[in-house]
Amino acid sequence: MNLTTQVIRELAQHLESAELEARDVVKITDAHPNMDWEDAYAIQDQIRLRKEARGIRTVGFKAGLTSHAKMKQMGVDTPVFGFLSASFAVPDGGQAKFAELIHPKIEPEIAFVLKTPLKGPDCDIRAVLAATDYVAPALEVIDSRYRDFKFDLKSVLADNCSSSRFVVAGRGTPVDRVDLPAVGVVMEKNGTVVASGVGAAVVEHPAMAVAMLANHLAKRGLELPAGCVILSGGVTEAVAVKAGDNVVCKVQGMGSVSIKFV
Repeated sequence: MNLTTQVIRELAQHLESAELEARDVVKITDAHPNMDWEDAYAIQDQIRLRKEARGIRTVGFKAGLTSHAKMKQMGVDTPVFGFLSASFAVPDGGQAKFAELIHPKIEPEIAFVLKTPLKGPDCDIRAVLAATDYVAPALEVIDSRYRDFKFDLKSVLADNCSSSRFVVAGRGTPVDRVDLPAVGVVMEKNGTVVASGVGAAVVEHPAMAVAMLANHLAKRGLELPAGCVILSGGVTEAVAVKAGDNVVCKVQGMGSVSIKFV
């Protein structure tokens, strides 16, 4: 780590304030070019601790950069990871207030809900499926706090991977009833298809992203607890949204989930 504890805390406050006040800031590596990966995750951890200190539970985790093309573009060989707070959750069919966001985009995902804890460092697809209670269609709203969505990887890691809002379908599907890499995923905005893909777009198997997350947390002495929600990563590119938009994600054999921006 290259940043002091004090600077890490100040940057966490800076980024979380931007999130809560729905205002943009310039990427933090402009002022701290020597920031490394450990610094970035330490800032993210401080944001999580700030929320938990105010009584906001951490209810899950998320993976980002889960396509091989995106990882190659960003010069990494593994996805990046963030946390999900209870304050980010929107009920299926519920509403997100556009005024609380800066420049939101949305992407379709497959969510995992665990029935038993999951721990690395040798977690694999089989272990993920055995620990999973059910899978469900999900939508994640990403909303970078950085001006014009312009950032580098360390800056976005510190910003909790642009986490903002998420919604998971009210009904789940047992993992043994669906072929996750093969499922078709369609996202509609105001009744028009705006993106589509298959589960294999997420590191060839959505459960692999969850395994990578468990192994990442193990390096920091952490595990995925029973009952937590995991967003395995965008199946397609994210699509911009505005007030009045209604977005639906449909996953083959798993049903659908929706959110409206007001």
